[in-house]
Amino acid sequence: MKKKKRNFRLLIILAFALIILLIIGKKAGWFGKDFATRVAVEKAEKKDITELITANGKIEPQTEVKISPEVPGEIIELPVKEGDEVKEGDLLAVIKPDIYISNLNRSRASLNTQKARLAQAEAQLTEKKLAFDRSKQLFKRQTISQADYQSAEAAYKVAVSEVEAARFLVKSAESSVQESEENLTKTKIYAPISGTISKLNVEKGERVVGTNQFAGTELMTVANLNSMEVKVEVNENDIVKVQLGDTALVEIDAYVNRKFKGIVTEIASSANISGTSTDQVTNFDVKILLLQSSYDDLLKKQSERYPFLPGMSATVDIRTNTRNGVITVPIQAVTTRSETGEAKAETAGLQQVNDEETSDNGNEQPKPEAKQHEIVFVYNDGVVREKQVKTGIQDNVNIEIEDGLKGGEEVVTAPYGLISRTLKDSMAVEVVPIDELYKTKK
Repeated sequence: MKKKKRNFRLLIILAFALIILLIIGKKAGWFGKDFATRVAVEKAEKKDITELITANGKIEPQTEVKISPEVPGEIIELPVKEGDEVKEGDLLAVIKPDIYISNLNRSRASLNTQKARLAQAEAQLTEKKLAFDRSKQLFKRQTISQADYQSAEAAYKVAVSEVEAARFLVKSAESSVQESEENLTKTKIYAPISGTISKLNVEKGERVVGTNQFAGTELMTVANLNSMEVKVEVNENDIVKVQLGDTALVEIDAYVNRKFKGIVTEIASSANISGTSTDQVTNFDVKILLLQSSYDDLLKKQSERYPFLPGMSATVDIRTNTRNGVITVPIQAVTTRSETGEAKAETAGLQQVNDEETSDNGNEQPKPEAKQHEIVFVYNDGVVREKQVKTGIQDNVNIEIEDGLKGGEEVVTAPYGLISRTLKDSMAVEVVPIDELYKTKK
């Protein structure tokens, strides 16, 4: 009997010791930690936030002129090369003028011929007019017959018509001479603007087609490289937010870790549609002028060349809206969830009505869709609480919280897969630094 009592006391002591050991081990983290979900958190803070629209594009001159000849022929002079600086009116190319000189001489000869014919017709008109006037006087005196009078009158009218026709031929010949002179002038091509030969497509001796025949040959491009812009494509969902005058930050691949300032100067009114009919992408062209004040230092360093060249790749962040001193959280902290509890309750309540309606008319009623809302998970004392929020604008890192948070709360920011799918209200979690979150436990 005494032995049984002694064993019973020993069991009680061992049980108390085990309970104490479990409590100490739990607090010391010897076990149990693996059952808590590991997360990273950040505080909801008041910050200035700027909504950004990011787009990629290419740098191009703000002013650029593609040069094509107006007349065809062989290039016999090409005094410029790619990269040369030219001023408005400088000679760029000369097309062999021989055929145009011949055409001009032929036109001038034709003009002289028509002028001679006009003089001859005018002389005949003078002669016919004198004969008609004389016949008119004789007819009044009844010295000649009416037939002779009418014959003289007809001859005079024919002479008048011939003079008019000769004058038209002279005008036509004059137009031909003028056209030939213009074509001869067009064999010399001059710079329409001051700038740089940014692209040269032809060589001396090459035959080219004029713009009077189809599109013509593009000889070269003259561009003003002092004023550059970035042409980007903005998605149709974002284009409504972009306004003329919006500021932008431009990153150019050639200049690492450097951002340049720009301003939106042009927004396309029509869209660029690409892709198949089932997978179409609709974008709008937007042009951003690079402000020289943001790259003055590059102009000083590279006095003999321009810092930006046509075709360079660039990424643009257009600032469309700014809010100051608003509560923000990292973008990945916000997710959407459906009102599953309410949806189930409503569905259960509707099921009885649906059964009655089905029994009456045999028609099934559609089930209501669960309403979606935005939430964050707020961390407090080892557990998370689901909290519904209303969001505002966002940049590339943070998103504005218009309602639902006061600031200072710790919200779960990682891992995103856990936030978007697994994490639930009142779930136990363990907070770890973000750099340790994805480390594998040994």
